[in-house]
Amino acid sequence: MDQRVDNERRQDERRQDERRQDSERSPASNDGRDADSGAGDDKKTGKQTAAAGALRKRRGLVLALVVGGIILAVLLGLWWLNARKYESTDDAFIDARTVQISAQVAAAIVDVPVTDNQMVEAGAELVRLDDRDYVAQRDQAQASVNNYTAQIAEQKAKIDQAEKQVAQAQATLTFAQQQAERYQTLAKQGSGTVEQAQQYSSNLLQSQAAFAAAQANAAATEKEEPVLEAQLKNAQAQLAQAEANLSRTIITAPVAGRVTHLTAAKGAYAAVGQALMMFVPRDIWVTANFKETQLDLMRPGQPVDIEIDAYPDHTFKGHIASIQAGSGTAFSLLPAENATGNYVKIVQRVPVKIVFDKPPDVELGPGMSVVPTVKVR
Repeated sequence: MDQRVDNERRQDERRQDERRQDSERSPASNDGRDADSGAGDDKKTGKQTAAAGALRKRRGLVLALVVGGIILAVLLGLWWLNARKYESTDDAFIDARTVQISAQVAAAIVDVPVTDNQMVEAGAELVRLDDRDYVAQRDQAQASVNNYTAQIAEQKAKIDQAEKQVAQAQATLTFAQQQAERYQTLAKQGSGTVEQAQQYSSNLLQSQAAFAAAQANAAATEKEEPVLEAQLKNAQAQLAQAEANLSRTIITAPVAGRVTHLTAAKGAYAAVGQALMMFVPRDIWVTANFKETQLDLMRPGQPVDIEIDAYPDHTFKGHIASIQAGSGTAFSLLPAENATGNYVKIVQRVPVKIVFDKPPDVELGPGMSVVPTVKVR
C-alpha cells in the first residue's frame, strides 16, 4: 500500500512540474490546457451521472419486482379463497333413461310415421303393425263371451223353472200326505175301504218321489251356472288378451322425447322383442362422477354451473338432486374385490345427479360431455 502511495505522489509531482512548465509558456497554451482539464472533469461528472441513473433503474426494477410479487401473492390468495368455494370435474356427461322400443306382438310392419331424430309427444304413433290376425282373434273371443253370456241367461231361466217344479211337487206331496192320512183314518173307522187307503198311500209315495226328483233337478241346474260363469270369465280373459294384442299393433311413444337409432321399416316383419328404435325422453340430467374427496361439503340443492362442450358460449344453471349411496365401481358388472390379492388404494368416484333449473333450449343427448361446477361454500 505504501508503494502505491509513493507512486501516486510521484505522479502528482510530475503533473505539478508539467503545469509549472506550461505556465511559463504562453498564456494561450495555458488557456487550452485549462479547457482540456475542464473537459476531463465534465467527462468524469457524466460517468458519475450515468452510474447514478443505472443504480436508480436497478432500484426501480427491484421495487417493481417486489410490488409485483406482493400483488401476485395477493391475487393467488384471493383466487385460492374463491376456488375453495367450488368443486368441479370433467368426468361428467348428459344422462337420460333411454327406452328401447320393441314389438310386443309378431306382425308385419305396415307403417312407420316417424323419422330419425324426430321430436314427438307422448302417445304419438311410432310404428303400425298388421292387425288383421289380431282383429279376428278379438272377434272370436267376443263371440265366445256372447255365447257364454247367453248360456248363463238360459241357465238362469232353467233354474227358475226347476225351482217352480220343486214348488209344484211340494204342493202335490202335501196334498197326497193329507189324502193318505184322511183315508187311513176312514179305513180304521169303517167309513172307507182299505183299497182306497192303499191307493192314496201309493199316491203319497209317488208324490214323494216326484218331489225328490224335482229337488235333484233344481240342484243340478243350479250347479251348471257356476261352470258357465267360469267359462265366461275364461272367455272374457281371452277377449281382454285379444284386445291387448290388438292394441299392441300400434306402438306409441311412452313419453315426450326424440326418436333415435330407427331400424323399423315398412314391409319388414317385427318379431316379439325385436328392437325397432331407441327413444330418448325429454327429461335429461347430468351425471357427474366426483372424487370421493370432493364430497365433504357437497349437499343436495346446492347450485351448479353447467358447461357443455358442445355449447362453449353457454352456461346453464342447475342444482344437485341427489348423491349416489356408493361408488361407481360398487355397482359395476365386475365390482372390485379388495379382500383378495394385493390392495392398492385409489380415489373412488361417486355419481352425483345434477338437474337443470330450466329445460335447456339447445339439443342435448345422452353421453355429451359436461363440466359442472358446484358451489359448496
